Amino acid sequence: MKCIIIEDEIPAQKLVQRYISKLPELHLVASFQSALEANSFLKNKEIDLVFLDINLPDISGIQYIRTLTNPPGIIMTTAYPEHAAESFELDTIYDYLVKPFSFERFLKAINKVKRTNGYAKELDQEEEESSIFVNIDKTLYKVALRNIIYIKSDRNYITLATTEGKYTFIDSLKNWLVKLPKTDFIQVHKSYIVSCAKIDKLVGNVLFLNEERIPIGRTYKTELRKSLRL
Repeated sequence: MKCIIIEDEIPAQKLVQRYISKLPELHLVASFQSALEANSFLKNKEIDLVFLDINLPDISGIQYIRTLTNPPGIIMTTAYPEHAAESFELDTIYDYLVKPFSFERFLKAINKVKRTNGYAKELDQEEEESSIFVNIDKTLYKVALRNIIYIKSDRNYITLATTEGKYTFIDSLKNWLVKLPKTDFIQVHKSYIVSCAKIDKLVGNVLFLNEERIPIGRTYKTELRKSLRL
């Protein structure tokens, strides 16, 4: 889905950009700090989805939507939940995200857009094909690959850190290197495999993923930098 961001606060704009970059089904075309900046762009480009702040310079997000003849799909983003009722009166709005919102809440909004637009079957199939089962105390747990943040090895145990929680069980990092797609995951330390999509930043020999700090082993740094195109 081709999307744009209309958000006057740069930190909030960068957060949405980072969330979008984690989802291959979204393609960010442009970002704007006001609705007036985006107006001519929307008249000449075909866009599927707009992440729109309510409090904008010159004209509010809700007022701006009412000026559009054939508006694209909208996900509202704002720090003021009291505007939710008014915004949901507009048929083109899929969801309403109250700042600060987590990646999990953002993902829920995107899945709602996909299901509303008839992608439900494809979404379910994609979810089925991109999942893995882990055996913990004779119980099988289904884990979506996109939810995995990192895998940590500690002697004979593995800790699987996901956006939904952590699982610890007997296994080896070597087994997980075989299971996981090499295009999406990379070993960065003798004890860690991380999701490339979850990497927020690299500072010295430390990776930051969803507020977690992961050490980078000296022998893995070159391959990591290649993977990140640094």
